[in-house]
Amino acid sequence: MKLHEYQAKRLFEEAGIELPPGKVATTLEEVRQFAGELLDSDRPGVMVKAQIHAGGRGKGGGVKFAKSVDEAVAAAEKILGNPLVTPQTGPEGKVVNQVLLTPATKVLKEVYVAFLLDRAEERMVCIYSSEGGMEIEELAETSPEKIGKMEFSADAGLRPHQARLIASRLGFAKKDMLKGAAVLIKLSQLFLKRDCSLVEVNPLALTDPDGVIPLDAKVTIEDNAMFRQKDLADWMDETEEDPGTLAAASFGASYVKLEGEIGCMVNGAGLAMATVDALAETGRKPANFLDVGGGANAEQVEKAFRLLMADKDVKVALVNIFGGIMRCDVIAEGVVNACRKASPPFPIVVRLEGTKAEEGRKILAESGLEITPVTGFGNAARKAAELCE
Repeated sequence: MKLHEYQAKRLFEEAGIELPPGKVATTLEEVRQFAGELLDSDRPGVMVKAQIHAGGRGKGGGVKFAKSVDEAVAAAEKILGNPLVTPQTGPEGKVVNQVLLTPATKVLKEVYVAFLLDRAEERMVCIYSSEGGMEIEELAETSPEKIGKMEFSADAGLRPHQARLIASRLGFAKKDMLKGAAVLIKLSQLFLKRDCSLVEVNPLALTDPDGVIPLDAKVTIEDNAMFRQKDLADWMDETEEDPGTLAAASFGASYVKLEGEIGCMVNGAGLAMATVDALAETGRKPANFLDVGGGANAEQVEKAFRLLMADKDVKVALVNIFGGIMRCDVIAEGVVNACRKASPPFPIVVRLEGTKAEEGRKILAESGLEITPVTGFGNAARKAAELCE
């Protein structure tokens, strides 16, 4: 589960990390009120920051500096309710429903730090660079030697000596090193305590006067650990999620929208990936990744198939099921029920193998519906591709 910046900063405060004050506004009236509260003679201005689940907001015009209340309102007017296009959103962008207002800070130095699970090396790592800011992605490509990596304990987080070493490599002066190391330790402990798959700060800033403060925050909670983070469950912003993904989750399935034309329904993530590969060999692409799991009933299968029918990009549906725990006759019943309630606007190819496969094929054959049964993995993919012509 991805968090907005303002939510991530709440977790930072919970971890004891110093932060400037911030206010979240959803209307221009709130922007005017909050900007007035945050602006004073000691601050150069206020930052108006779009809250969406995507990086590169500054490059897309989603982070603006305002010297006055009127400037803050004018900046927010250009952001709120409008799609923001960044390098991570795609050309369609994401609509901004809220902005974070926070005081502008006098920055002396910006660095980059992130804590994540390195799946390839099966370890927790801290990624860091002395050159933080908006160009960090380009830096990783053009000067990878400027990006450091350090493994840390999955039990305790960064050790003090590790944190001090990283702070030194980030270029902190001796007088700032202990403050910087303390922030790094707290971030690593937050990463572990909250079952995060990512904690990223870009930039972590050395500010005037003497402070080491996260000016941005990106946190992602591991979905499989949400049962341990129940107090964060209502932090999910459903407006940021794909409607199909949310609908599938409501009945225990996994759904990801893709860019192809063949709608796929399978049981098991491995089979789903193999189906994607089989379609690729035919030159076709899947329209989705839809895994109903190993224990779905007919009602769940029906709901899953109706998800496929709601996708206007689907030209052909491919149902590819290997019955182990899942019974093929249950799959067949779900598909037939869905088709009878809402006639599918596309041809259907079904491959059933394993438990109750014969019974499942019989249900399909006796349904009177235009369903093409196929045996063989490759044959199913080729038939679906053929019907796309």
